[in-house]
Amino acid sequence: GMVIDLETCIGCDYCTNACQATNHLPDYINWNVITTEQTSYGREYFLPRPCLHCDNPPCTDVCPVGATYKRDDGLVVMDYDKCIGCRYCQVACPYGARSFYWRTPEEGSFSPQWGDPEVEQRPRGVVEKCSFCFQRIDRGLEFGLTPGVDDAATPTCVVACPRKARVFGDLNDPESEVSKLLADHTSYQLREDLGTGPRIYFLPPDADEEKAEEQA
Repeated sequence: GMVIDLETCIGCDYCTNACQATNHLPDYINWNVITTEQTSYGREYFLPRPCLHCDNPPCTDVCPVGATYKRDDGLVVMDYDKCIGCRYCQVACPYGARSFYWRTPEEGSFSPQWGDPEVEQRPRGVVEKCSFCFQRIDRGLEFGLTPGVDDAATPTCVVACPRKARVFGDLNDPESEVSKLLADHTSYQLREDLGTGPRIYFLPPDADEEKAEEQA
């Protein structure tokens, strides 16, 4: 899972740019969307939103060919060879985290400045989304590396963040940094009321204001 500290995020787009390059994305498709939001106290903040890799992903339930599925480690991924482009998963995702290749992909402009492509580009007519850079996780594990600790085994958006606003790791390990952050801080999940069980947790940007109000 991933923890994103919204107080620390500065909206620099480093995470997005690195994702574009590493995952071989054309410029017109974006797996990591950053929007500008406002706290209840009127302060603006940045909200990054990749795929949330839900525990109960509605996208997998509607896929008629099993092209989108949940791995044993919890990652929600795509089998592009099976995808028939029906876009049922795109409609079912409540977070708008999926994109469709309407035309033949073209090379993006973010490589090599932001990294080299680590995966093949997908063909026209399939749906795709953030994969938590599973190619880095799987390759790292083969070499005995720890996702979230060793950069080579960690999603590129986490590695690229200059403020370390993103933390990745094993939510089942109480000693992992993500588990410790969640134990020590207030956090929330996007639309957790839907029962999807998103595995990206956000540390709210207005925690300091709320704390000050409680102490006043």
